[in-house]
Amino acid sequence: MEDITYTLEFEKPLRELEKQLITLYQVSQESKVDVDSEIKMIEAKIEKTKQAIYSDLSPWQRVQLSRHPKRPYSLDYIGLIFTDFEELHGDRRFREDAAIVGGPAFLDGQPVMVLGQQKGRNTRDNLKRNFGCPHPEGYRKALRLMEMAEKFGMPVVTLVDTPGAYPGIGAEERHVAEAIAVNIREMSALQVPIVSIVIGEGGSGGALGIAVADEVMILENGYYSVISPEGCAAILWKDRAAAPQAADALKFSPQHLRKLGVVDRIISEPIGGAHRDFDLAAKNLKEAIVDSLTKLKQKTSEQLLEDRYKKFRNLGVFADTEA
Repeated sequence: MEDITYTLEFEKPLRELEKQLITLYQVSQESKVDVDSEIKMIEAKIEKTKQAIYSDLSPWQRVQLSRHPKRPYSLDYIGLIFTDFEELHGDRRFREDAAIVGGPAFLDGQPVMVLGQQKGRNTRDNLKRNFGCPHPEGYRKALRLMEMAEKFGMPVVTLVDTPGAYPGIGAEERHVAEAIAVNIREMSALQVPIVSIVIGEGGSGGALGIAVADEVMILENGYYSVISPEGCAAILWKDRAAAPQAADALKFSPQHLRKLGVVDRIISEPIGGAHRDFDLAAKNLKEAIVDSLTKLKQKTSEQLLEDRYKKFRNLGVFADTEA
């Protein structure tokens, strides 16, 4: 049975049923009592409850799923999708930043450069990874790897999962905004295919620093936003408790992002979230990456640059109309 120790508020009805199912299995094994009919009845209720809960999630509920501590992170996907991954370290200027991981790997025999933002699974790992909030040297390391990919003609795959770049004094002293801006500029001119996927949180410039791509995708329970819902609520409502209201107003759910042209594709997850089935989530992600790269490799470098330029120049276009 799946680990159900971490439960979101809206998942509680489902968790109660799952606990009942576990109890029935234990009774069946320990007392040899035939409870098959009861088990089937609970399993049917669980499936019905799953459909009711997860088929109509609010933007705030998707944010909660995107932050689920059991959710697959970049290194999980890299291990399941790619082979012979060799992690490279350091920005060659200041130090290593473990909040961004990356290096060459093979995707179905094709060499690629894969990199992503990495969170920790426990307190010690989170301190090492800075809770997935990169320092400027993380972005400079990412750019170093992408420039290496261009030199050797390797496509670039980036996995976005960060609440945002680290806003501390040290990061400001080392010019984190400049590092992100340089990445945006240089990624827009890379002459190799770039595919970027928001696998969890896509927070502001911290996400955009590795997400200027020919095709931008998002997992169905991810979000991609200029600000977190809590930050928006603190500014507009003066109360972080208004985060659910802010999530609705920000229009950052995958469906809204697809409609607005911010992302090109939504990748389905196992029902209940990617953390319920790592293998299926990775399978869906791999299929999307392979499909995207297959199409992009048919373009010349000139076509890639022209289409990439048009893609991002068209974002945010609006028209005034009379009421």
